[in-house]
Amino acid sequence: MNQSSVVVIGSGLAGYTVVRELRRLDAAVPITLLSADHGGFYSKPMLSNALATGKTADSILSTSSEQMAGQLNITVQPYTRVATIDATVDSVYFENGTQLTYNRLVLALGADPIRLSISGNGANEMLSINDLDDYRKFREILENKRHIAILGAGLIGCEFANDLAAKGYQVSVFDLSAQPLGRLLPAEAGEFFREKLTAAGVNFLLGTTVEKIDKENGHYRLYYKGSESVQADIVLSAIGLKPRIDLAMAAGIQASRGISVDRYLQTSIQNIYALGDCAEVAGKVLPFILPISHAGRALAATIAGNPTLLRYPAMPIMVKTPACPAVISPPDPNTEGEWKIETVENGMKALYLDKAGNLHGFALLGAATSERNTLAPRLPPVLA
Repeated sequence: MNQSSVVVIGSGLAGYTVVRELRRLDAAVPITLLSADHGGFYSKPMLSNALATGKTADSILSTSSEQMAGQLNITVQPYTRVATIDATVDSVYFENGTQLTYNRLVLALGADPIRLSISGNGANEMLSINDLDDYRKFREILENKRHIAILGAGLIGCEFANDLAAKGYQVSVFDLSAQPLGRLLPAEAGEFFREKLTAAGVNFLLGTTVEKIDKENGHYRLYYKGSESVQADIVLSAIGLKPRIDLAMAAGIQASRGISVDRYLQTSIQNIYALGDCAEVAGKVLPFILPISHAGRALAATIAGNPTLLRYPAMPIMVKTPACPAVISPPDPNTEGEWKIETVENGMKALYLDKAGNLHGFALLGAATSERNTLAPRLPPVLA
């Protein structure tokens, strides 16, 4: 096994997954994990339904950086930002000029929220929730507020909308798409989903986008379709995520949408790897839990001396919206086929079938989510 030092940049699920798996395979290799924040471990998906489940920011944090260091026998350096990577001398440099050398470097940098360019004196006060510190700030600002406007009706936007509505907040959700979960659901399923969340108290403003946000007397007025407007107490942006690639590109590492890696998660520079939300694997950027789990195990094995090709099985996405629970496995966009949709009692089932009747994707809503374990084995792998 490799006894050389491993440096991991990033303390999210991707960083800690590869560290856990590597430590399981190799008890002795020196590992240093660098974190730009507190470096503790928590489940990021909990952020979008913490209100309804009674979780505070403090209770979401399951393990401190000190505890993680002790459990895994690693060095954790919290509040440490890497300024540059110099692959010619196998080193990273911190903002204070300090140097740290490595034999293997793992980039688990995550992603940043996408911010729309919107005019108005209130636009720069939009919030995004991308980590625990963001969520703590949101909960503090949420005190004594009533109306929350959310930009984006994708997975995260809908989860936050359902969570807020369940606690009695007035919620307005804007999206350019004609339906919520527009990239994941066929039209009929999207309408079913919208009706269920609307009944739970979510107001969808679809087929439009916010053009201007003005701050007025401590509130925000969001203008759309020219002169139409909505007043809100908080504006939450949930447009999507953009992989963090700047640090890698500055070091000469190839990147496209994400940091480009092969199926061994090797970047274009020897002994530098990437995984998680920052990585583009075989042309795919998959910012979900299951891909990170598979990538972490494969990369740990490779670093431990057993080169392991990353394989992705079918990985259905769980949408945490109790008003309309959903399990979705989107078909590959290059697969020719069509959706077959069936309404079931308290639910809807949509299957994406090719001409031969082979299953390539599904969307299960409401009671139909019970069929997940039956249908998932019929799906082709994402990466064989």
